[in-house]
Amino acid sequence: MSAAASAPAAPELDRPALNALLRAMPKAELHIHIEGSLEPELIFALAARNGVKLAYDSVEALRAAYAFTDLQSFLDIYYAGASVLLKEEDFHDMAWAYFLRARADNVVHAELFFDPQTHTERGVPMATVIQGLKRACDRAQAELGISASLILCFLRHLSEEAAFETLEAALPYRQHFIGVGLDSSERGHPPEKFARVFARCRELGLHLVAHAGEEGPPAYIWNALDVLKVERIDHGVRCVEDPALVQRLATSRLPLTVCPLSNVKLCVYGRMADHALPALLAAGLCATVNSDDPAYFGGYMNDNFIATFDALPQLGSAQAYALARNSFEASFAPPADKARWVAELDRCFSQHMQAA
Repeated sequence: MSAAASAPAAPELDRPALNALLRAMPKAELHIHIEGSLEPELIFALAARNGVKLAYDSVEALRAAYAFTDLQSFLDIYYAGASVLLKEEDFHDMAWAYFLRARADNVVHAELFFDPQTHTERGVPMATVIQGLKRACDRAQAELGISASLILCFLRHLSEEAAFETLEAALPYRQHFIGVGLDSSERGHPPEKFARVFARCRELGLHLVAHAGEEGPPAYIWNALDVLKVERIDHGVRCVEDPALVQRLATSRLPLTVCPLSNVKLCVYGRMADHALPALLAAGLCATVNSDDPAYFGGYMNDNFIATFDALPQLGSAQAYALARNSFEASFAPPADKARWVAELDRCFSQHMQAA
């Protein structure tokens, strides 16, 4: 799965048929912050269970506060919401709620980001975080047929020393996570700030990913590739400002985990119709669609697909196929699983094309 693939040749689908295909096709989600799937209803339920006092009087008041002007304004509320997560059961319940929504969207594989520093700085033990999430991943496989893995993310607004401390605290649970990432406030915190800790993670055999080129410039993408030596770029949409970078990403097929609704909600784009996704696909990049922080940004996987395709009429069944197949190619799943999912994708497309 090292080259771009095209959808089976067929007449273009009309909008209702295309939307039905987008909903039905199997897909992988590779950019989901599990704390960002914490819906207001569950925040209030966990607050009540754990005796946490919230700054909002109701679910409606909390949801009304989701009017973000940039990444930092979102992060302020994101960290406040995470304050209700205190026990292993809380982390399990949060992830399980996500998996139920993922199954409804025909997600067959998910690689979940989690931010241990958000919790350990509040006194929550590392074991509580990882074991609760891992239990939900195991349950998703057993009960829903969803393959799931965990990726530990370092908060880039904190120091590299703090990242090293987090890594050491997590290593007793190394078997429960497959990689590390870099997230939180991008501007002013370039990838090279974490060069040494990523080098250590590479020595440990962990997969490496990093947020770059969302609010930060294309230079952050270059440095994530050359200094951190990542295998995937999370977001990466600002690569279009640098033709040499686009060419490099196209040639290498190094994946981008794009999050369309998030990009609009955080004002990376003024409207979905301006999104760079069609240009990324046209250039041959291994772009994927993901939900990022769906509780805050207006939608899970199928919401992202439908909103993106509705706003960008140049996207059709060929692009839908490419995005789904790219998600399998870009995943860290075993080759046999990828091949099985692509076969399922081919069957799904064949059925929908014949029905049209």
